[in-house]
Amino acid sequence: MSRIDETRPFAPVRFAVLTVSDTRDLTADKSGDTLVGRIEGARHVLAARTILRDERDQIAAQLRDWCADPGIDAILSTGGTGLTGRDVTVEAHRDVYEKEIDAFGTVFTIVSMQKIGTSAIQSRACAGVAQGTYLFALPGSPGACKDAWDEILVHQFDYRHLPCNFVEIFPRLDEQLRRK
Repeated sequence: MSRIDETRPFAPVRFAVLTVSDTRDLTADKSGDTLVGRIEGARHVLAARTILRDERDQIAAQLRDWCADPGIDAILSTGGTGLTGRDVTVEAHRDVYEKEIDAFGTVFTIVSMQKIGTSAIQSRACAGVAQGTYLFALPGSPGACKDAWDEILVHQFDYRHLPCNFVEIFPRLDEQLRRK
């Protein structure tokens, strides 16, 4: 069963938060605010934050820029994971991923089912890794961001979380680039 090992040191992670929306700005970005509050409340670092319109190429370019930034360890995007024509965040993420974290979408759906029942089927939340950086595409509602963080990400981004966590494998995410 999972637990926190208090003998291990806490290791802060540097996050970037991307809100994807055609209508929001920073003053009306409740989902982004939810993520920032939880990141900082968990003693992690907010390294970057921006809002982009639902444009696949722009989203993918921002993700690539942040993946190339050594000051960013993980990216959380919110918005654009639904089924409408303008929802292109998942496609932009998958344009960037080197590896997909398939189980994230499954676990997120399980968490969502407990809150919103079968409406969870409408989310295409996903996650992956690129250039040694974790990327997560979350739905655009504050509730979904809260659930993703509180039920999944806060644990996986805590080095003290056992039996395993994302932090302890950071050094190995891009090991293929160091092989000769």
